[in-house]
Amino acid sequence: MALADLALLLANIVYGTSYVVTRVALADVPPATLALLRVLIAAAVLVPLSLRTRVRLSGREHARIVGMGVVGFAAAFALGHWGLARSTATNAALLIVAEPLGLILLGPVVLREHLRRSEAFGAGLALIGATLVVVNGIPGLTHALLPRWRGDLLLVLSGLAYAAYSILGRPILKHRPALPVTALSALWGVPGLVPLVTQEWLDGQRAAFTGSAVAGVLYLGVVITALGYLVWNWALERVPAARAGIFVNLQPAVGALLGVLLLGDAVSGFTVAGGALIVLGLFLTMRHARE
Repeated sequence: MALADLALLLANIVYGTSYVVTRVALADVPPATLALLRVLIAAAVLVPLSLRTRVRLSGREHARIVGMGVVGFAAAFALGHWGLARSTATNAALLIVAEPLGLILLGPVVLREHLRRSEAFGAGLALIGATLVVVNGIPGLTHALLPRWRGDLLLVLSGLAYAAYSILGRPILKHRPALPVTALSALWGVPGLVPLVTQEWLDGQRAAFTGSAVAGVLYLGVVITALGYLVWNWALERVPAARAGIFVNLQPAVGALLGVLLLGDAVSGFTVAGGALIVLGLFLTMRHARE
């Protein structure tokens, strides 16, 4: 197994835990405020580490990094948190399939990066598996989830924003180290979130920093945002965006498992079959990894 594949595998397993943690944190911290805190903590971790790595960016590269910050941090976090506040942690994990779908469809078009036949077959199996897992959570297929369609739509848009982050970043990460690019993009997420946080304050929404809220914010800021984005970008230096996107299909399976263990959700035949296809698809993808 290539090291980049292993990093993507582990990173997406960890990402799968973020939805439950975010849902808990949102009980005490407003959505945009939580997003801003995550970005600030991530920047506080990454910027000092990146100071030793000096890079000269062209105007075009800097513009891409600004877009990465505004879309991949500010928009993705805000949309995801608003969606979670109106839906469930399980749905958030399931609907993240919008991200790999966006990467697999847009990667070849925008970046001219094509999957090999075996990788495309593995991607297809993983997407089918993720879709099977999602079936019980797609708005409109069950009456119980129908009222959450607004939250689910926001979650889908958040997944597409994450995909846009990778599409914007991949050309830069081919030539620039991941650490300074990740740090700079995190910094540019701050101005994108300040107006949203200001509106929350004007609406009277305030954070209550309980023990669970503080623990959740620190976990999301350090582990999921700082380390998670850094590992993702490090892997994007080495593999095409569409290939990296295949691994995101792990998150629905992890989210469903956590739903069973922590939330008492029932395991359906779709969950078992979908999880098996995801594992098979990822196995086929990693089996033919480029060294």
